[in-house]
Amino acid sequence: MAIHGKSLLLACAALAASQAPALTIVSFGGANQAAQVQAYYQPFQRATGIKVLAGEYNGEMAKVKAMVAARSVSWDVLEVEAPELARGCDEGLFEKLDPALAGARAEVVDGALQPCGIGLFVWSNVLAYSADKLKTAPRGWADFWDVKRYPGKRGMRKSAKYTLEIALLADGVAAKDVYRLLATPAGVERAFKKLAQLKPHIQWWEAGAQPPQYLASGDVAMSSAYNGRIASAQQEGRNLKIVWDGSLYDFVYWAIPKGAQQGAAARRFIAFASRPEAQAAYSRQMAYGPINRQAMALLAPARQLELPTAPANLQSAVRVDSNFWADHGESLEQRFNAWALR
Repeated sequence: MAIHGKSLLLACAALAASQAPALTIVSFGGANQAAQVQAYYQPFQRATGIKVLAGEYNGEMAKVKAMVAARSVSWDVLEVEAPELARGCDEGLFEKLDPALAGARAEVVDGALQPCGIGLFVWSNVLAYSADKLKTAPRGWADFWDVKRYPGKRGMRKSAKYTLEIALLADGVAAKDVYRLLATPAGVERAFKKLAQLKPHIQWWEAGAQPPQYLASGDVAMSSAYNGRIASAQQEGRNLKIVWDGSLYDFVYWAIPKGAQQGAAARRFIAFASRPEAQAAYSRQMAYGPINRQAMALLAPARQLELPTAPANLQSAVRVDSNFWADHGESLEQRFNAWALR
């Protein structure tokens, strides 16, 4: 009888899991999403019986705003960049999250815990180039502008964010002064003036998967790019290289849209994805730094050196100022879009 009772309980549990609403997790797609499926979605589904549906978006908040305003939220967990997280949290688009979801605070990288977000990974926007197209390696963003010595198109993200910082770095502004200067009208003018010099040679990108594609095909000789995307292309045999000098680094976060239907399961997923083992599994596939310090010890030394959080890679890096972009992003993006169309 006890055996039958236990079997019945297991059958009921399996039936309940199969009937439980699926958890919809939306990310930026591409190799990044593929790594998340392997490191997070599938292990979470196996461990909990909660089915995960993978969605994709480009980081635009318009749909999130529309869903929250209509009180009809179909997304449960969202991958969000830091400026959008800060702005969306202020606007009430995201649920407040308990930092304990990420584990012990002492084991979490500084900056990974936000009122409405738990860090997913640390990324870098780097200068990447095709070693097939360029025989002499560029040294930094100043060389990115030197189309005579380094001929070819340049790939840049079609956004004020990151692009304006790069322009100032290329113009000789020290890393520590970038945001102080960019907060002034003179600094903004200087950044746009510098961009105008390169504009005829720019091929814009909007999705993270595009820079390695442009580089591999020879469409561009250099590009700003997410370091993890370039690392994935290298693993596929592409002869692409990274210049870490002047890289921009920041966090990407997990967030839960306000009013998400599966809020409890969403929090359970974030806690699962914040464990060292899960974080290390992700960083083995994508060269982004884990937010849990214990995860680094689970990675091979050679892999650690490929991550944005490696000390050598942080020496001349710029930490993206999310508060700056939360305060100034809307006006700067409007100006950038108008400028890009001219």
